[in-house]
Amino acid sequence: MTLSVASVDMRTRVGDVLLGAPVMTASGTAGHGSELASYVDLSSLGAVVVKSVSVDPWPGNPAPRLLPLQEGMLNSVGLQNRGVAEWLREELPPLAATGAKVVASIWGFTCAEYHDAARAIADARKGSLPGVDAIVAVEANISCPNVEDRRQMFAHSSGGVKEAVSAAVEGLGGHLPLWAKLSPNVTDITEMAGAASAAGASAVTAINTVMGMSIDPANGQARLGGGGGGLSGPAVHPVAVRAVYDCRAAFPALPIVGVGGVNTGEEAAELIAAGADAVQVGTATFADPRAPARILAELSRWCAQHGVSSIDQLKGRAHDRR
Repeated sequence: MTLSVASVDMRTRVGDVLLGAPVMTASGTAGHGSELASYVDLSSLGAVVVKSVSVDPWPGNPAPRLLPLQEGMLNSVGLQNRGVAEWLREELPPLAATGAKVVASIWGFTCAEYHDAARAIADARKGSLPGVDAIVAVEANISCPNVEDRRQMFAHSSGGVKEAVSAAVEGLGGHLPLWAKLSPNVTDITEMAGAASAAGASAVTAINTVMGMSIDPANGQARLGGGGGGLSGPAVHPVAVRAVYDCRAAFPALPIVGVGGVNTGEEAAELIAAGADAVQVGTATFADPRAPARILAELSRWCAQHGVSSIDQLKGRAHDRR
C-alpha cells in the first residue's frame, strides 16, 4: 500500500523528548551553532546536535585533522571548542533563533568536568540566557580519555561509563535528560548501554566513530596530526546497525538514537527498523550540507512507498520478524 508523503506521521520520541522528525544532525559535523542554517531549515529537523563543548576552552589536535577516504573519512579534530560558557553566550542564541530544537553535547577529561559542563547548561536552562529554552537534552560524549584512569576511554569500560554518566546526570540535576554516546570499540556494547542506563542516562546514542589510522608508507608518518583518528561514514554503517540492533534486543524499553554512515533515507529507515527511535546524520553533511534535510525527505518518501504510516510503526521492525 502506497501512502501520501503528507499522511506519514514523522513524529518520534526519544524517552521524554518529543521530536517533530526522526532525523537530527550528529555532534561534530554541524558546527556549534547555526552554521547550516543557510542550507537547511533547522527547525524542520528533529534536533540539531551541536559540536561537543567542555568546561574550559580546548585547542584540539594539530593539523591535519581530516583525511577523506573512499568509504568515509578519518578525523582527529580533538574536540576543539571555546568552552561551554562561550557556547551558551555566543553560539546558542542564533541557533535557537532558527526555531531548532537543540541537543547540547558535552565532554571532559574527568568526571568532575562532565559534572561541571552539565551543571553550566542546567544553570543556564534555569536562568534567563537567550535561547536556552531550545535545549531539549544533553548528549554526553564519553569517548574521551579519562585522565583519572591512565587515559583509558570512559566509554571503553562499564565502570568508566557509569562514572561519567552519573557525574553528568548529577550535574543536570533533573533539569534535562542525558543521552550517553557509546563507542563501538568495545567487546560488548550492550554492557555499556546497560551501564549508561543504570547510571541514569535517559537514552543512548550508538555509535561514535571506529578507531582507525592511516600511515604514509613513504616516510612512516601518520597522515593525521594527532596520530590515529576516528573512522566515520559509509564504512561504519553496518557497525552502527548491529550496535543498535543488539542494544534494542538487550533493552527493549531503552530509548536509542542511531548514528553511523547514514547517507540515504533507506539507511535511516534501516537504523530505525533495527531499533533506533531517531537517527543522526553526520559525515554526509561534510560533502553536502543539505544532507540532513534531504535524508529526512527521502525517509518520508520511503515510508509512504512502503505503507509505513508512522515512524512508530517502523521502530524495531527487525525484532518482530526474527
